[in-house]
Amino acid sequence: MRDLVGIAYGVNPGYVSGGPVWLETDRYDIDAKMPPNTTRPESDLMVRDLLEKRFKLVAHETTMSAPTNGLMVEKDKLKMKQSDGSGDSGCKFVPPPPDQAPGSIIFMQISCRNITMAAFVQSLHNFTYDYQPGPITDFTGLKGTWDFDLKWSNRSQLALAGADGIPLNDALEKQLGLKLEKTMAPRPVILVDSVNETPTPNSPDLAKILPPLPPLEIEVATIKPSPPGSRGMLRFTGDELNIQGLNLKSLIYFAWNLQFGDDEVLVNAPKGLDSERYDIVAKLANEMGPQFLDFDDLRPLLRGLLVERFEIKAHTEDRPITAFKMVAANPKLRPADPTTHTRCGDGAGPDGKDPRIANPALDRLVTCQNMTMAQIADKFQELAPGYIFGSVRDATGIKGSWDFTLSFSSSWVTNRGGGMIPAAAPPQTAADPNGAVSFFDAVDKQLGLKLEKEKRSLPVLVIDHMQETPTEN
Repeated sequence: MRDLVGIAYGVNPGYVSGGPVWLETDRYDIDAKMPPNTTRPESDLMVRDLLEKRFKLVAHETTMSAPTNGLMVEKDKLKMKQSDGSGDSGCKFVPPPPDQAPGSIIFMQISCRNITMAAFVQSLHNFTYDYQPGPITDFTGLKGTWDFDLKWSNRSQLALAGADGIPLNDALEKQLGLKLEKTMAPRPVILVDSVNETPTPNSPDLAKILPPLPPLEIEVATIKPSPPGSRGMLRFTGDELNIQGLNLKSLIYFAWNLQFGDDEVLVNAPKGLDSERYDIVAKLANEMGPQFLDFDDLRPLLRGLLVERFEIKAHTEDRPITAFKMVAANPKLRPADPTTHTRCGDGAGPDGKDPRIANPALDRLVTCQNMTMAQIADKFQELAPGYIFGSVRDATGIKGSWDFTLSFSSSWVTNRGGGMIPAAAPPQTAADPNGAVSFFDAVDKQLGLKLEKEKRSLPVLVIDHMQETPTEN
């Protein structure tokens, strides 16, 4: 609902405040038909009208003091060049060299020209979301437009890059003479006074008034082995789907929406399924490809193609497989304010401490508030891909709602860039020489909870028959 209110008022959802505790957890799908050539500002107002009528939304614009990441000038260290005002205005992403050797350190780089500081803080927010998920406010006081380049390491790359890594604040200071600091600032917000969790009923004539769009279908496709050394890629443009360098196992996991890295959810698969890589080019039969194609649209398309070309026969059934339950050991969570939004996101807790600065191997920092133990258990699978496969069962017996901050290393770091940790892997307990802390150890030592393996009946995909090579194009 917070996202919808942001759309309705044409603001970033981070600038929506107030409202009930479920504002950031309940999710909705909305299909609506608008007149041709409707502009974005017009459609925003239509969404506002819909929310007011169907959800009884009451909201208003106001100004509040709120935490922000302040962009400031390092005293007497400004290193940017003022622009002459010519050329296009904005920041563009500079891709890494195409001939970069496998395993090389990858840097992020943007080139900004003729850009104001007000526009730069928005670009900085978009390009560095893994560092600064919250809003960035311009405190530089710099007028006019500027030309500069900025190069840094994604937070997820810092631990792997070691001494060659470039933290964002180091890049800002040494390359531009700027810095980011946590501070408070007044900012305009949309304050939600009230909103219903359940909308008014849909029209009984909905199927006639708003018939579903015709399903997407593939008209023609080619499948061929990938050249040696090709990198995995999936891209959709217009009415063409382009997949490069993916093995058949990955394609099956994606098409059937299986948990990547969990070998137990795919049963009776041929050996060598993850060795041969394929390039796939498919053209949609629809005259106009959709402007937005999400994974839910793409999965059945790819599934149908794999079934046809690899002659797959498969079924889903429940079988006992490895899963986790969460139990209480020595709980260390903070009691929640029951009036605050239930939320979970990247970033520091109330104390503002960020252990990622001192130890890049701790590349994940998550703060959650006003969550029940069942909600926490449910969230763990999303927070810890590569560690947790399948749903987590709450067996703590703890009631109420809680706040917590959790600092740990992603599975990419703890497994030294080697991919996912198997579901059957035991929690790490030995000290890691690179300073990494596994998700299991973090939950144990920081939250006083334990994740224990158990066998539980969960859905798996059973391959009854398939060819290891596709039929001819």
